[in-house]
Amino acid sequence: MASRMFNQIFTKLRSKEFRSYLMSTHFWGPVANWGIPLAAIADMKKDPEYISGKMTTALCIYSALFMRFAWKVQPRNLLLLACHITNETAQIIQLGRLTRHEFNKSKEPL
Repeated sequence: MASRMFNQIFTKLRSKEFRSYLMSTHFWGPVANWGIPLAAIADMKKDPEYISGKMTTALCIYSALFMRFAWKVQPRNLLLLACHITNETAQIIQLGRLTRHEFNKSKEPL
């Protein structure tokens, strides 16, 4: 049973369609784009003082727009969709961290 499944997977990976997909912008665009959410995830351990509210908001809008694009384009680009869902989530968390930091900073006595 398992060997049959592996044979099907390897057959698909060796197919001309899959090789063509690997050489397309439908694949490499999202792969290159993964740097943005990975950077946001890595920055979650850093001090929220360095978060740019304007840039984080812009990245939220950017990812929301491209999530829609990835869903509407035919054939659907699920790799791009996953990238932007991850980025949207990471950027929203960063905005929450920034908001909490600014709120706590304003409550400190002078």
